[in-house]
Amino acid sequence: MKGYLFLFLLISLGIHSQTNVIKMSATKSTNYGVGYFLPKTVLILEANCSRTVRKSGIYARYAERFLRLDPQSVIMEDGIICNLNGIKVRSSGVADKREGYLIEFKSKTTAPFVCLTEEGLICAINADYIPEMPTVAVTPAVAGITSTVGAGSVLAEEYFRAGSTMKMAEIAAKRIYELRESRNDLLTGNADNAPRDGEGMRIVLAELESQERALTELFTGTSTTETFDAEFEIEPETEVEKEVIFRFSKYNGIVDADDLSGSPVYINIRRAEEEAPEVIVDSRKKEKESSGIVYNIPGKASVEVYFGVNLLYKNTFQIVQFGRKQTLATSLLEDRKAPVRIHFYPETGAIKQIIR
Repeated sequence: MKGYLFLFLLISLGIHSQTNVIKMSATKSTNYGVGYFLPKTVLILEANCSRTVRKSGIYARYAERFLRLDPQSVIMEDGIICNLNGIKVRSSGVADKREGYLIEFKSKTTAPFVCLTEEGLICAINADYIPEMPTVAVTPAVAGITSTVGAGSVLAEEYFRAGSTMKMAEIAAKRIYELRESRNDLLTGNADNAPRDGEGMRIVLAELESQERALTELFTGTSTTETFDAEFEIEPETEVEKEVIFRFSKYNGIVDADDLSGSPVYINIRRAEEEAPEVIVDSRKKEKESSGIVYNIPGKASVEVYFGVNLLYKNTFQIVQFGRKQTLATSLLEDRKAPVRIHFYPETGAIKQIIR
């Protein structure tokens, strides 16, 4: 297997590009020939990760005393915790510059043409090709109330005159209980000057909740999590066993494959069937068939990804490098009345359909 390459980080949503198709006509100026490339398969491993930043509250050691909070729910020390949430693998076809071929048409063939991708991968012969558009999920925005209330803005003057940290914590806790009592009065209908409409009630309750949360975080601390995807490109040439792609550290997240601070994330790639022999076997046959339409018959491979001893992903993929090549005679294209149309899978170079 060729070396893998760390590609990039994507925040939340993967981005896919549309395949642009170019129509190439076989004319006298091109000697009635169109060149193309066959693809090779690359596997793209996507690791979904999260990074949580934990900050201790300034009154953390008084959380149990004044608010009766479970110590397990209180952040006592600042820190960063990273998690590997899951692994996905997808395949893609890229032009193999070593596998370039030429389709030669007869000079009197009716308006022959070939559809190619921008990379030169073959899509169709004598037929238009419409790329499949990827579906991208969009998460709708949810309307809500945004509050910029800070803990200091909801505390009384007594708090700022307190002579010790413990006294300040006690005053902050007292204010939390007052906010809870005010919210309970609104919900039970015992509050004076309560809003008369539902929207007004919603705004007041949301503001009370925001104030309580800001003060409570002085005791419990805060935890902020960001999620991102990291992608790695793998180009399989042979079977591999326990090939380390990267390592993952609880404290540093994704690290290099040789960084022993993290546990290994490795891949197994095994043939799912015997490799078929190459069709072109000698120089005379190669010379004869090189004028035909060369295409791929991909092989299959089982792909497994482990994090340490834990299996995170398993699937089967078509791998061009594990298959073979075959050739169609160009005589198929010489029918002047009804030219044959051939559709290909550009990502593998395999024939999808032949329409006579």
